Amino acid sequence: MLLRDYKSSDCNCLAELFYQTVHCVNAKDYTEEQLNAWASGKVNIQEWDSSFRKHKTIVAVEGTEIVGFGDIDSSGYLDRLYVHKDRQRQGIASAICDELESSVGNIRITTHASITAKPFFESRGYKVIKEQQVERQGVFLTNYVMEK
Repeated sequence: MLLRDYKSSDCNCLAELFYQTVHCVNAKDYTEEQLNAWASGKVNIQEWDSSFRKHKTIVAVEGTEIVGFGDIDSSGYLDRLYVHKDRQRQGIASAICDELESSVGNIRITTHASITAKPFFESRGYKVIKEQQVERQGVFLTNYVMEK
């Protein structure tokens, strides 16, 4: 597996990976209505690309396939971390996280972890600061503000 910096040409693939991962991996913890609100399949590619370019964004590639991605901003907010639905539990998220965390130095890192991702972040030493309900398209989803 190769970890590399994000390129704008990756954006459509990352949007599709995001959609597939949310709808398959997170389905055990969220309702269909919540999954559809979280990942409708219609992201604004220009906004995502702009966000990825402003953040430190790492893409994991196996052969010619993108198998995961993550991004963190300069304040230490780890925004997105997604691994292909068929490549879970293979160390991809850990490798991406290692790279992202080291890129910001010794500042506190914060993320908003889904129910599904919470155990992963806890295993990396993140602590739950609070549980919260976030609204997406009029639907509420539980997630956790976590810090390391």
